[in-house]
Amino acid sequence: MPAMTRADLDKAPQDVASMFDTVAERYDLTNDVLSAGQDRRWRKATVAAVGAQPGQTVLDIAAGTGTSSEPFADAGVHVVPADFSLGMLRVGQRRRPDLAFTAADATRLPFADASFDAVTMSFGLRNVVDVEAALREFARVTKPGGRLVVCEFSQPVWGPVRAAYLNYLMRALPAIARRTSSNPESYVYLAESIRAWPDQRGLAARITDAGWADVQWRNLSGGIVALHRATRPAPGAP
Repeated sequence: MPAMTRADLDKAPQDVASMFDTVAERYDLTNDVLSAGQDRRWRKATVAAVGAQPGQTVLDIAAGTGTSSEPFADAGVHVVPADFSLGMLRVGQRRRPDLAFTAADATRLPFADASFDAVTMSFGLRNVVDVEAALREFARVTKPGGRLVVCEFSQPVWGPVRAAYLNYLMRALPAIARRTSSNPESYVYLAESIRAWPDQRGLAARITDAGWADVQWRNLSGGIVALHRATRPAPGAP
């Protein structure tokens, strides 16, 4: 069994990548259990928000084992699943050898300017050491008029649900992970990083500051997760 590894909230890239390497084999199963199957609904909503058409090209950054990329490929969209965890990429390549899994750091993407019709990231932005740098990189590789869709944990909008959710994060989630994950300590980091993450409005402000336009969000599961969508403005646009 891999050594127990977890990252801290300073999000040193090597520590985060190593942590995800250790959970790769059972990552999808653990997520399904911890979300009570809601992760499938969140993936469908993300694909719909991207709205990619057959023949278009989408970058799925922090794609992990590729479960978020598969719906695009199955719909005839050219999708590039990218991640900086080599362990995740190995599991993904084994599962879907037809997909072009690519090693990539979100803050220094190995792609040319304006390469993609859309960029999407699900449950990964929270783990990036420099969120603003990543959002600017996403804009760089997106064609003018192209889309950004970020699916990320957020803040439940109803107070009683928010209190119960925070209790679940800090108490129940690590206990459940001990039964399903190869590295339950990593889910302590997960809980801490979700609690420290900005709310819907705060993330929207970060996306706007990085140069994206028409930033909007939609709550899923009462705000436990939020979908943020934005557009890369054309050169010279106000």
